[in-house]
Amino acid sequence: MIFRERSLGFVVFLCFLAALIFPACRKAEQALPQEILLSEGWFIQSAEKIDATGEIISTAGLDLTGWYPAAIPSTVLAALIKKGEYQDPFFGRNLEKIPGERFDVSWWYRKEFDLPKIKSLSRARLFFDGINYRANVWLNGKKIAGREQIVGAFRVFRLDITEEVKPGKNVLAVEVFPPQPGDFTIGFVDWNPKPADKNTGIWRPVTVRLSGPVAIEDPFVRSEVNSESLAEASLTITSDLINSSSQAIKGTVRAELEGIVLNQEVELSPGERKPVIFTPQQFAALKLHEPRLWWPTNWGEQNLYTLKLTFFVKGGVSDEKTVSFGIRTVTDYINEEGHRGYKINGQKILIRGGGWVDDIFLADDDRTLEAKVKYTKHMNLNAIRLEGFWGTSHKLYELCDRHGILIMAGWSCQWEWDGYAGKPCDKYGGVQTPEEMELVAQSFQDQVVLWRNHPSVFVWFLASDKLPRPELERKYLQILEKYDPSRPYLAAAAWLTSEVSGPTGVKMKGPYDYVPPVYWFEDRKHGGAYGFNTETGPGPQPPPIESLKKMIPEDHLWPIDDIWEFHCARNEFGTLIRYTEALTRRYGEPKDVHDFVRKAQVANYEAMRGMFEAFVGRKHAATGVIQWMLNAAWPKLWWQLYDYYLMPTGAFYGARKACEPVHILYDCQENAIYVSNDLLTPRDNLKAEIRALDFRGWEMFKEIKNVKMQPNSSTQVMRLPALCGRGPVCFLDLKLKDATGEILSDNFYWLSARKDVMDYPATKWFVTPIKEFADFRALESLPRVTLKVSHEVERVGDEGKVRVNLENPSEAVAFFIEVRLIRKRSGESVLPVYWDDNFITLLPGESKTITAGFLLEDLAGDEPAVAVSGWNVEGGN
Repeated sequence: MIFRERSLGFVVFLCFLAALIFPACRKAEQALPQEILLSEGWFIQSAEKIDATGEIISTAGLDLTGWYPAAIPSTVLAALIKKGEYQDPFFGRNLEKIPGERFDVSWWYRKEFDLPKIKSLSRARLFFDGINYRANVWLNGKKIAGREQIVGAFRVFRLDITEEVKPGKNVLAVEVFPPQPGDFTIGFVDWNPKPADKNTGIWRPVTVRLSGPVAIEDPFVRSEVNSESLAEASLTITSDLINSSSQAIKGTVRAELEGIVLNQEVELSPGERKPVIFTPQQFAALKLHEPRLWWPTNWGEQNLYTLKLTFFVKGGVSDEKTVSFGIRTVTDYINEEGHRGYKINGQKILIRGGGWVDDIFLADDDRTLEAKVKYTKHMNLNAIRLEGFWGTSHKLYELCDRHGILIMAGWSCQWEWDGYAGKPCDKYGGVQTPEEMELVAQSFQDQVVLWRNHPSVFVWFLASDKLPRPELERKYLQILEKYDPSRPYLAAAAWLTSEVSGPTGVKMKGPYDYVPPVYWFEDRKHGGAYGFNTETGPGPQPPPIESLKKMIPEDHLWPIDDIWEFHCARNEFGTLIRYTEALTRRYGEPKDVHDFVRKAQVANYEAMRGMFEAFVGRKHAATGVIQWMLNAAWPKLWWQLYDYYLMPTGAFYGARKACEPVHILYDCQENAIYVSNDLLTPRDNLKAEIRALDFRGWEMFKEIKNVKMQPNSSTQVMRLPALCGRGPVCFLDLKLKDATGEILSDNFYWLSARKDVMDYPATKWFVTPIKEFADFRALESLPRVTLKVSHEVERVGDEGKVRVNLENPSEAVAFFIEVRLIRKRSGESVLPVYWDDNFITLLPGESKTITAGFLLEDLAGDEPAVAVSGWNVEGGN
């Protein structure tokens, strides 16, 4: 059972009261292991401001005047910002004004908590899931661990505090020391600035566990599914038992699952830690028939099971532990071209994902996390890559379990390059000495054990840009063999060959800066649509004007200057020069910031749709692509499908369109139409309606093709004749319909008579230059269009739904229409918001209805309204 610390005493009191009335409750009270989450009620202060020792700080009665309140998890700087110490850190260049020297010293975290007096709970243990970077730990006036022992941002620390705690009030004090150059710490590489405190602090949960003499730790359920029939699965349950007493103990471990009850007798020596295993060979009940499988999004339900483990000793329950898990099998394979791919429950899956990053201050709340994961699913993506074992708790992983989002988890390149690691690195990075390898290997083990029950995690990364040192890789493999043999691993995210495990079979060849759609279809040497590209993308994604105004002062909004560049990425990516050149050459020079944003959203949509469609259209020669990046650690202009404020960019809807489960697309290299079926069921009796239109929207070409789609496949429908013969720009309108005429997928392209031409011989590690640019400048001459717009809002419980009907009554093309849900009085966007389509185009006389879901609380007491704009569009009545 898990309680918040502040409510525990009341719970114990209720049980005591009930025991007076109902004697049976006395037995339950004696057998109630507890997990107390120490989250609220902490205080922090700089060691520079404190004269007292740890002995005094961890004693009741300390004067906390001048200390800052905090809730754990929290870095030092996150707590100070929450308290208001630093105002609006993301505006302009405010972030760099926060003095780093303030955080060069240690900081104290102090917490008072109460423990109940329960005789049967004879052992107490203190858990730290993440401290960055070193710490001295004091409890009730006694130092229980020192900075030589508590070291490593990704270590999990478990301290027996039985002799130090007492019933009633206890005082915990943790002196946290910041990471130093060369430490294996949390990092953001070149994605954004470093926070001034270097993320120093207690950044993951702290808990106290009370149990009897034998405790249960680290339960794990491994599943193996019959991938042929999907009708059978075998489960293996493992856990560790720890006898913290000075006596030998005999007892019974009970496993309860879906009405199945299994018992196993165990004997432990004094102080012994012993693994216990329930195998399907021992217990036939662990061979399940017709199991409820866990599937990624679009493929089935995200079924989860709960396992309860209990250890009984004479006199009652010593400990109990529950864990959630999913039943599924993950395997990898090598395709005919030698590239690695993955299978879930025996089915090849095209990985379509984005690179995840936590908040710059590690301060994501649960509500924001849920919106980010729901956005991922809403874009029809099925995966995220965690370069750095992100997540300040299990919440991110639980959300991915629930929404069917696969997770690639592993180490960052932060430790592989001199400038980020803060030390000289060689071809294997910065983990070099035996002591360093032992620390990092133990950190890896702790992370694997933390996250291994989550079915969403499908592969472990042992490194990123470089291979781990062979000795270190062998340590990693020993850890996986012992603690998680259920998943594949990758020695690195790049195309490298390990002397231990052979070729990685995946690539990391860029690009990271702007390239047009044709690149992804043409390229067969670098980042194009073949194999598995573990991080790539078309570069910057500047957000809409509403977000720009939150990060850039009014007098710096135009032209682009150093404030803009401060909100770019770093190093080669610290400027928008390459992006703005392509934007100007292809769409025309922006007149002002509003014109820049208008053109940027069109370019972002076009570029992101093109990347994902190239991989979708070429599955399974293409086995996966991770857009770099999915989200933003802070308000920025680079690498984001939605921004820090949860504002979707044009790239968001380009990705959503490209990754539709059933989709029709244009291959600009082959000048051909493809259909893609991401579902595991066939689709028959479909019709592909293909129309080419000139600049005025007049039809130049039309073809209707019968289509039959196999499960999990992409198929060419037809090659097109030469297009854009009547002018510099033409349009391609695609629709895929079922037998009833219902539209399953629609897709609209603007094409240039002049094509983008790439300069492949001049390719750098981060971009391939463009030698000749497509020309869409004629779009500026589209006639203005006033749309007919109507909408209605439905409220159900705490959720809202808006339905917007758009009609183009004119004789011109209404190009790239954006619909926003806003608060009526303030005009601010309601976020997060989940439009089923956006940035759409309506041909003359055409109409379309789009819908969006949102939470009513995000109206902030205002009324909902709709704002419509576009390239050449105004909203109307």
